[in-house]
Amino acid sequence: MKFEGIYTPAITPLDAAGNIDQAAFAEVLEYLIANKVHGIIIGGSTGEYYAHTLQERFDLAKQAKDVIGGRVPLVVGTGAIRTEDSVALGSMAKDIGADAVLVGTPPYALPTQAENAAHALAVDKAAGLPIMLYNYPGRMNMTMEREFFETVLSASKNFVAIKESTGRPEQLHMLVHDFPQLQVSCGWDDQALEFFAWGARSWVCAGSNFLLAEHIALYQACAVEKDFDKGRKIMNAMLPFMDFLEGGKFVQSIKYGCELAGLKAGGVRLPLLGLDETEKTELAAIVAKLKADVAAVAA
Repeated sequence: MKFEGIYTPAITPLDAAGNIDQAAFAEVLEYLIANKVHGIIIGGSTGEYYAHTLQERFDLAKQAKDVIGGRVPLVVGTGAIRTEDSVALGSMAKDIGADAVLVGTPPYALPTQAENAAHALAVDKAAGLPIMLYNYPGRMNMTMEREFFETVLSASKNFVAIKESTGRPEQLHMLVHDFPQLQVSCGWDDQALEFFAWGARSWVCAGSNFLLAEHIALYQACAVEKDFDKGRKIMNAMLPFMDFLEGGKFVQSIKYGCELAGLKAGGVRLPLLGLDETEKTELAAIVAKLKADVAAVAA
């Protein structure tokens, strides 16, 4: 499987009672497809998988497959503390006909490289699908390192891509130089330009839930047109937004951005709390300027 373009880790809308709003979820998926997303990820961090029951995750993935059909690739996240739960999610992804699975490090347990590889291989055995690894030590407190990659890549050909989210340029360089068989996808937004310069062909970006055209514009400029002068201008326009997201209320900001785009996002599940009015006003202003600036560059 080739990962190319913008892959959106879709939000999970909630109703007033805090339950998953299935109708609004379908609208989010249709909105992304109508706006030319290249692929959709369900059950990622932006989707608040950590706050969902296992049954809710099964139901969301099945609904996503029903709504999307085969119009764009569907990637199902398998992140969980227990390997048994990740295996169950991988098996379910296979059963519903997903195109790929996202496999990260189990949080909190702090597995060794060998233990983490065994976890990933267990999910692979259950899913039998192309795998995009998810390397995000900021949330998992553990980094996938050389030993991990050597183990899983020698054991299975299903490991085809990685969402690289360490924020460390040397990690990107190591992956590109030493493991060229692994497609590198940008998972650290403010380094998207660098990822594309090093040959990345895809970008998994939460902001594309509501700023899809702008994220596609950067991908198009850098990965397709190879016009990095244009890409730098687009990235410069996007940096204030990326800085805002790093202010500590990431999912809340993405969900409010979706509301600005006319989608029903609802709130967030505890322990998270929504943006206050000052934060909403600041984000709205940043988004408006970003859209205007990127439109000017694209024109």
